[in-house]
Amino acid sequence: MTSNPISKRQYVKCQGVRSSYKVQFDELYRNLVKAGEGAGVLDTILDTIATYKENTEALKSKIKKALFYPAIIITVALLVSAILLIFVVPQFSTVFKSFGADLPAFTQMLIDLSNFMISYWWAVFGSIFGSIFGLVLARQRSEKVARFFDRVLLKVPVIGQIMHNAAIARFARTLATTFKAGVPLVEAMDTVAGATGNIVYTDAVHRIKDDVSVGYQLNVAMRQVNLFPHMVVQMAAIGEEAGALDTMLFKVAEFYEQEVNNSVDTLSTMIEPFVMVIIGVLVGSMVIGMYLPIFKLAAAM
Repeated sequence: MTSNPISKRQYVKCQGVRSSYKVQFDELYRNLVKAGEGAGVLDTILDTIATYKENTEALKSKIKKALFYPAIIITVALLVSAILLIFVVPQFSTVFKSFGADLPAFTQMLIDLSNFMISYWWAVFGSIFGSIFGLVLARQRSEKVARFFDRVLLKVPVIGQIMHNAAIARFARTLATTFKAGVPLVEAMDTVAGATGNIVYTDAVHRIKDDVSVGYQLNVAMRQVNLFPHMVVQMAAIGEEAGALDTMLFKVAEFYEQEVNNSVDTLSTMIEPFVMVIIGVLVGSMVIGMYLPIFKLAAAM
């Protein structure tokens, strides 16, 4: 029993449908499907894409967790401070007025800050959220701003190392996946550059592409950008020498994905007591400031 081959018109129609959904199917997906169709192994390529997506989404969720945790801490600290200043401190302020005595400098500072928050809370919160929204919008629309933020993010303690490891893991897994699918190395670099998730690494991959396109080995090009750890460069060199570049890069990706997992878990463990310390210091400082006049009055009696 013979199957009817698709006509040229049907093939062109399929190509048009595939190119019409660029939002749903990114460049990597399209390139791999194209390579799979050309080699007649589309089923294998689709399985490879599924595995790739599962790993990258898991990595992405870990990165979000690493970035959101500190943001949540800062937000909680600000909210607790605002609630105390707006609702708690004024109650003490009313009592202190009946004393008719001079207040300690720290207590007076808290009362002045409380009065400011009560009068201009809308301006304070508006400025904070407006600044955050403005920075996010500027990062999305300005390449210079995005490059600045990505460079700074890579230098932040703990978080920066997580971002480095995540970018290397994405680089290695994306390049291994495309190379295994039969996409030429130089052609795959544009897709790899967009998958790193950091403009610093994107620029580095573009420089690697330029070097590889004029005849440099991949490991030599990686060494010249001075961004990849020695172990990653060596693994790429071994893979090129042994003709198993995709296998070596998959091992690199697995190693650095595990590093990201371990770092995020460590960060979570470190942050939990840090949250308690921050909130304890904020609340404790305000409590001490409010009770100082009472202690002072009791000592004078």
